[in-house]
Amino acid sequence: MPTVTWSRLNEDRRAAVVAAAEAEFAAHGFSQGSLNVIARRAGVAKGSLFQYFADKRDLYAHITDVGSQRVRCYMEDQIRVLDPTRPFFAFLTDLLDVWVAYFAEHPRERSLHAAASFEVDTDTRVSVRAVIHRHYLEVLRPLVRDARGRGDLRPDADTDALLSLLLMILPHLALAPYVRGMDPVLGLDELSPDQPALVVRRYVAVLAAAFAPQPLTTATPGGAQSHG
Repeated sequence: MPTVTWSRLNEDRRAAVVAAAEAEFAAHGFSQGSLNVIARRAGVAKGSLFQYFADKRDLYAHITDVGSQRVRCYMEDQIRVLDPTRPFFAFLTDLLDVWVAYFAEHPRERSLHAAASFEVDTDTRVSVRAVIHRHYLEVLRPLVRDARGRGDLRPDADTDALLSLLLMILPHLALAPYVRGMDPVLGLDELSPDQPALVVRRYVAVLAAAFAPQPLTTATPGGAQSHG
């Protein structure tokens, strides 16, 4: 967490540091980003950064948290608009469409997501991914819990597995339509305007097959089975 010194800075100075750090990390990654460049662009001494944050990983985590909050606020607004009380997999389809569109329209957030996903330093990657995963799960867990309560998931559904799969799918959909080489299987390497929507529906179909309640099977005359 940032230090007390950071909290005492005026809002414009904090905004300048955040903007400079986001630009540098988006361009070069977290561990490869230059603190000298950040300090110069923000108009502060490099040593001041270590008065604002306990260490570099604290800075990385804070910048990740600020960016994640922006994404989260937008998506939570969209969740309310989409109505999360609808059947879960129909709602999830629309939510993932909004998610893909958001990252198409917000290159800064896309670049920061890429920096977190492709970070090569293990300790740094753990620091920033922990922040992102916390935001994901604080939003997703209630949606999955409520879906199970409504009967939109099988009674024996492994909801932890569902959440884990969503933690893999969401970052992939944030980046793969815009980063060549990430998905040669589902057609995202040769993008057409409707390809992300088709991919979303293929993912949701797989999730629904694994986690949605199975249709009731009833016996018909002659011993044949029909599905209700």
